[in-house]
Amino acid sequence: MNIKRIGLDLAKNVFQIHAVDHHEHVVVRKSLRRAHMHAYFSQLAPCTVGIEACASSHYWARELTRMGHTVHIIPPKFVKPYLRGNKNDANDAEAICEAISRPAMRFVAVKTERQQTLQAEHRVRARVIKSRTALCNEIRGFLGEFGVVLPVGISQLRKALPEILSQQEQWDDRFMRLLCELAEELRMLDDRVAGHDRRLAEAAREDICIQRLMKIEGIGVITASAMVALLGDATQFKNGREMAAYVGLVPRQHSSGGKQQLGHISKRGDSYLRTLVIHGARSVLKTCAGKEDRRSQWLQSVVERRNRNIATVALANKNVRIAWAVMSRGEDYHGSRVAG
Repeated sequence: MNIKRIGLDLAKNVFQIHAVDHHEHVVVRKSLRRAHMHAYFSQLAPCTVGIEACASSHYWARELTRMGHTVHIIPPKFVKPYLRGNKNDANDAEAICEAISRPAMRFVAVKTERQQTLQAEHRVRARVIKSRTALCNEIRGFLGEFGVVLPVGISQLRKALPEILSQQEQWDDRFMRLLCELAEELRMLDDRVAGHDRRLAEAAREDICIQRLMKIEGIGVITASAMVALLGDATQFKNGREMAAYVGLVPRQHSSGGKQQLGHISKRGDSYLRTLVIHGARSVLKTCAGKEDRRSQWLQSVVERRNRNIATVALANKNVRIAWAVMSRGEDYHGSRVAG
């Protein structure tokens, strides 16, 4: 069978295949159960396979690549314009097959198992932190009902809870038991976050790319490992600006008639990584006053000309561009030099 290109619509159990030959004639249009996937694709001659980005897409991309096929993962929003007729599995597979044939189409880089493991660690850590924040707000709300208002910050809550539990004997015993349980739950969540941080630190010690990224001011182990988990070696980007645009740190553009209009940052891409990079840039900005290196002087000038928020985003953008050079070229970052 002379197959040039296959559009593969993934599912949990039943997959849909749409294949064309070198004359763009449809030669296969069928469904395939999960148990038969390996046997079917292993007997095919190497061809191009398109997969829509979804759950298990990276797994199947790795499996099909091992069989000798060229696999492209395509974002769902780029498939939709090629969908003809009603949405169903057969039409989805046809749209994928058509979309990957476009010469200017942009694809998603296939993640390795290590990348997906790192990403899973980050996702669980973020969920635990979100639960901890909700718990802290709940404890503050309960204490406020009894006339106790604490300063802002989770560290202030940790510091005050033991004293509150030991001194408030006039409160109802049942409320005190509830408060003790909530304090214990907070401690357990703190331990879980610390455990995730230790595992990410271990991953950093084993990965030279993460170690190189950590030399950039404003990028620590959490941000560096998240960057490697999401972007790999960053070779899918032509330059640092493309990577900054992927993270959503470039201005949104709305231009027409030769008039260029730039707005706020686009906020496209992964919001988790963008948040980490911006938080890191903000921490650098807080400590740049009085320093003589070029980066600190540039930051101070941006703050004077614009404002601190714009300076923070500008530094985050610059850090992502530097990260692209470090990741794609395999080079060490030597830092900014002192002016003069």
